[in-house]
Amino acid sequence: MRVRGSSDCSVHEVSDGSFHASQRSFGIFSERDYARKVALRGKSSKDTHVREIMTEKVDCVSPSQSVNECMGLMTRKHIRHLPVMDNNQLAGVISIGDVVKAVISEHEFTIEQLESYITGIPTTRGVSA
Repeated sequence: MRVRGSSDCSVHEVSDGSFHASQRSFGIFSERDYARKVALRGKSSKDTHVREIMTEKVDCVSPSQSVNECMGLMTRKHIRHLPVMDNNQLAGVISIGDVVKAVISEHEFTIEQLESYITGIPTTRGVSA
């Protein structure tokens, strides 16, 4: 079994460890799994196996799905991390923080465009000095 972490090390994919198209993913292990199933239950980290506490039913998205679709799924399912699968391979993990940053950036851009339209002053976003 192989555990592969995200760049921020807050979530890990648990798989059979192979590096080919038939790689089988077993689940996902996050800090929330640890907190709820080890720390809060008074278990010992030393004596607990990942397979005992990982989340086995994992919702995934594809790279073509929108930020709004990801946000909707995360909200409905009360989850903070979504594996991004591309051709049955883990392409990455998107977090609720990633989604919030994207939504804020989109809203800021819309506000800038509306302010530019109202005032007649061109926006400076994306223009290098």
